[in-house]
Amino acid sequence: MSARRKTGTEADHIWQQLVTLVMDSRGDWRRQVIEVTGLPFSRVRALRRLVDAPLTLVDLAYAMSTDAPAATVAVNDLERRGLVERYPHPENRRAKLVALTPTGKQLVARVHAINEHAPDVLAALPAADLAQMRRILDAMRSA
Repeated sequence: MSARRKTGTEADHIWQQLVTLVMDSRGDWRRQVIEVTGLPFSRVRALRRLVDAPLTLVDLAYAMSTDAPAATVAVNDLERRGLVERYPHPENRRAKLVALTPTGKQLVARVHAINEHAPDVLAALPAADLAQMRRILDAMRSA
């Protein structure tokens, strides 16, 4: 068994702490996003997944970590609001692609303009600790 698969490792404990910190500190940003868009956050999540390219409904569901029926409900709602459109997949006649409309792109741009600040506990760390965290995160992203 590799070290990556062992449970209860120091890496697991650190990861759990990081996830908890992120999840506990994003509430204000999420509330701002909901206020700016007038949409449930699940709809915003769908829109953000479509920024880079259109996706099939199955791919969108996977990107949203949900199932196809839930993604269909979200897409139906977003389509009614004029934020996404569906069109035939050029290589698969049975599939349709979901893409942002110009209005959808504008809304996502508004979401991206909302500043998400570091939680106070992170911002209060000494500069040397932040520099070390930056080096570690950069190394993790490069791996």
